[in-house]
Amino acid sequence: MRFSFPIILEYLKWVFLFFSIFFFSPSLSDPRTSIANLMCQTTNLTANGIFFTNFVSVMEHLSQLITKQQWGYYSIQSPPPSPPIFGFAQCHKDLSETDCQLCFAEARTKLPRCLPAARGRIYLEGCFVRYDDYNFFEENVNQKDDLVKCSPITKLLSDQDIQLEFAERVKEAVRNVTETAMSTSRGGMGEAEVKGGMPGAYALGQCWNTLNSTGCQVCLEDAWKDVKKCLPGAEGRALNAGCYLRYSSQKFFGNWEEEKNGFNGTSSAWIFGVAVLGCASLVLALFGAYIGYGRLSKRRKERKKLAGVPSAVNKSNLNFKYEVLEQATDYFSASNKLGQGGSSSVFKGTFPDGRIVAVKRLFFNSRQWVDDFFNEVNLISGIQHKNLVRLLGCSIEGPDCLLVYEFVPNKSLDQILFDKNKTQILSWRQRFNIILGIAEGLAFLHEGSKVKIIHRDIKSSNILLDDNLTPKIADFGLVRCASADKSHLSTGIAGTLGYMAPEYLLRGQLTEKADVYAFGVLALEIACGKKNNTFTHDSASVLQNVWRHYKDGTITEVFKSSFNGDDFQNKETSNVLQIGLLCTQTSATLRPSMSEVVKMLMIKGSAIPSPKQPPFLNASVLAPTDSTMSSAMNTDNTDWHTTIDVLPANSTTEPASMASPESDEASMIKKCEPR
Repeated sequence: MRFSFPIILEYLKWVFLFFSIFFFSPSLSDPRTSIANLMCQTTNLTANGIFFTNFVSVMEHLSQLITKQQWGYYSIQSPPPSPPIFGFAQCHKDLSETDCQLCFAEARTKLPRCLPAARGRIYLEGCFVRYDDYNFFEENVNQKDDLVKCSPITKLLSDQDIQLEFAERVKEAVRNVTETAMSTSRGGMGEAEVKGGMPGAYALGQCWNTLNSTGCQVCLEDAWKDVKKCLPGAEGRALNAGCYLRYSSQKFFGNWEEEKNGFNGTSSAWIFGVAVLGCASLVLALFGAYIGYGRLSKRRKERKKLAGVPSAVNKSNLNFKYEVLEQATDYFSASNKLGQGGSSSVFKGTFPDGRIVAVKRLFFNSRQWVDDFFNEVNLISGIQHKNLVRLLGCSIEGPDCLLVYEFVPNKSLDQILFDKNKTQILSWRQRFNIILGIAEGLAFLHEGSKVKIIHRDIKSSNILLDDNLTPKIADFGLVRCASADKSHLSTGIAGTLGYMAPEYLLRGQLTEKADVYAFGVLALEIACGKKNNTFTHDSASVLQNVWRHYKDGTITEVFKSSFNGDDFQNKETSNVLQIGLLCTQTSATLRPSMSEVVKMLMIKGSAIPSPKQPPFLNASVLAPTDSTMSSAMNTDNTDWHTTIDVLPANSTTEPASMASPESDEASMIKKCEPR
């Protein structure tokens, strides 16, 4: 049997992994994501919608800095009444880059539990993340919030003589740690191991990179003064504003200096390890040969299957020749370009028979996974509705994957609705019909087709208008292939700020109620003729303005400045605004379904419930189920980069933002790999 060089390398990696698991300390690959403490603190300042948005932005910047250098700080200043926000994150230096990112991702998932409190900080065993409403970057000690956590005396330390010996070893280890940490100008870290008896003593201390050597010394001295009170307990931690200090009778850290500088010299343990590696390699090579044969057989079957897919596509009515689409778009010329998004460009195409289409050119190469690509096209192309842009087919023959849609000649809704020159002013009847059409289209996606499709990005620019101003929802297709991000550490949220439901924005929880929220925002924008500026600082948002008038009983005042005596009806317009407020309630369970929205819009005199919550973020959606803040809360999904989610129509399970990296759905998403 013959094996290619990449396959041999693959099995060598497995051999090394096997060796590492059994013969190296697990601390070298442990991201230490268990929570040491979560602290939340409210202030007199109000954390409003702008603050929540700034929080997400600060976390995004910290994520980029953590990936780049394993620490970072970032701040956003906001005009009153919104408080400023300062954020900081840092990993312990003994963590690898990957473990650091994993630790930060876990901390970022837990820290929003503090919201809407304006201050919060979380200590994980491997990293630290904090946000606050004041500049704390050079703060080394905070007597009010600094904390010490001690563990009880273990059986091994029950003898008094052993306790005294252990205490001396801890003092020596901490002294070595503090001397090493303070010798570095910024971001000092020290680790020490003192044996000479049982149990041994292990210590780790690190100052945050924003402190200078003087501040680091003050912080570590204060930390030791408090943590030594834990003796003779088996463990003690000092969680200070500017540093972290921990001692233990068990080793809990990795040898970061050895990892950084490489291994020097030869030891008996290393020689023994090499010998064991040789034996393990022989055993695993035989096992690998067996596995390799099975994989090769499977790949041959897959190649044979893939070879038959192009012929299946060619025989279907969904296939378009790549050359034909190239010529139709004048070889994707800039003059035919209609727009560009994050993952594709759209071009106008004209066939020789005069037919006009829109050709979407995707920014990833999925030829290797043409079977899945064609199946998705086949699925979405079967969905037809008067308020959905129809997918006509695809091309898989050329260097790019191309999608062919029906061409909608008029502008997108945002270009007409928010046109500064007001070249085309929509009447109330036209606006109402557009709102109703969008609601019908979304209801069909959620409940009317064979599969449940969650759009995730309902906004005015994704609504196209035909010659009769009939709305058509665009960009709802190619579910699996819409996201090409392979990283299981991604913490970015896909969507548009201002239309994103609070539970999705802050927790990554994506259900069809996220579409309902976005529809509510869009309906209020269309009705009022104003763009929702929740995430700017110049004035109140449309949602806040409508809610204020609704509570004051002056809901029709919203329209007087918008229509100037146009043909709107007070009752109908008031109903639309009330429906918009229902759809944008903070709690997803209180929002109606899109089919219920359609009934409320179509049936005159239908009862419209009163909204119970204001249409902006508040504490109810952010607080944990248990009213007490717990450091042992369940982990939420940390990957928030889902674009579109498809479920069976009869499914009752609310989808998470993305399956785990090993799941079938995630593996299908990874098949659409970027070039």
